[in-house]
Amino acid sequence: MNSAVPSGPQAVPTGRYSVQGSPIDSDEPRALLDTPEFAADPHGFYRAMRRQHGSMVPIELSPGVPATLVIGYRTALRILNDPDHFPADPRSWQETVPEDCPVRPMMQWYPNALRNSGSVHARYRQAYVTAIDGIDLHALHTTVEQIAVPLINGFCESGSADLVSQYAFPLVFEALNRMVGCSTELGQRVAAGMAALFDTVNAAWGMQHLSEALMELVAMRRADHSDDVTSRLAHHRAELTDEEMLYNLISFYGAGLEPMQNLIANTLLLMLTDDRFAGDMLGGSMSTRDALDEVLFNDPPMANFSITFPRQPILIDNVWLPAHRPVVISLAGCNNDPAIAGGDRTGNRSHLAWSAGPHACPAKSVAYLVAQDAIDQLLDALPELRLSGTRGDIVWRPGPFHRAMTALPVVFPASPPLNLA
Repeated sequence: MNSAVPSGPQAVPTGRYSVQGSPIDSDEPRALLDTPEFAADPHGFYRAMRRQHGSMVPIELSPGVPATLVIGYRTALRILNDPDHFPADPRSWQETVPEDCPVRPMMQWYPNALRNSGSVHARYRQAYVTAIDGIDLHALHTTVEQIAVPLINGFCESGSADLVSQYAFPLVFEALNRMVGCSTELGQRVAAGMAALFDTVNAAWGMQHLSEALMELVAMRRADHSDDVTSRLAHHRAELTDEEMLYNLISFYGAGLEPMQNLIANTLLLMLTDDRFAGDMLGGSMSTRDALDEVLFNDPPMANFSITFPRQPILIDNVWLPAHRPVVISLAGCNNDPAIAGGDRTGNRSHLAWSAGPHACPAKSVAYLVAQDAIDQLLDALPELRLSGTRGDIVWRPGPFHRAMTALPVVFPASPPLNLA
């Protein structure tokens, strides 16, 4: 990114841009992302958006909440690597949004690494990265196995299961609880709150519910240091307050619970329905890791996120972006930009599913390990697993941010329980 960018009320990035239009709203219709139609065929919508708008698309995140969706890969990288013009701090935006706006709790300012920029972001990020880097990946491998086996035993004798509610969700949920040092009871409250946040239906209730649970955890770990994410945050040299602890823990759960659950489920769907890929898997020429990366390219679990809020009106790709209006990176749309698509992507991890720039996901290794081990444990235990029905029968949950199934029903020959280690 060229750092020689002029400042001022109409800062324009360097490059071949014609200064057209103005930084004001137009009467152009905006695509609404939070619909069953969009959830059923997002890639069809992305293709239509690209034909009509190019890389920058006028959207609504929910009715009456305008934003710009970025579906151009190189444009997204430019924005994600320019926090001076595209900070993650939403405070000016949220002043214009009603308290009961369904997406506000998911997007508003909190004292955490996700929603801050500059030195404040750096302070939070240092503590956050230290807490995550302290996770023992070897021990986590054992933890995932310990969680997976009882879950598989819970349905293996029945010959059928929903791999979202009976496997992916409870596995990720319990793995996160153990990473943060959270009891099962507190974790259940956190999970209910986080689900409400992502679905944007009862988001305010969800935020209150999970906040109360996590504050109890913070108090326990302040008094009793342990080898977990919460303790490392509590005793980091950044000296986070209880409030800062709370919102960085919420960020950890938010980055883990829904996205990892969806990554596992979406990858299993690929492996169960794609003859090309399933054939390669059976032939041993492709790994679960390759399947994960294909999903991270094509159907990333967070389809539209990495939200920024321009400090001032700015011209990008011949489109004026108003100050403080959300700019949302379509990780799915950018990954499938025809400008970079094509060819064999095996082993290619240049996708934006982990975002990029100063807010890139710091827990890639953790997410890969949990998802890969969860899938391998399941397929090793039930090798004749197959989808119940067809891929066309799958129902996708509406929502502006995630790519998530309501259920992943499967059938298999009834099998005896696995031996518990």
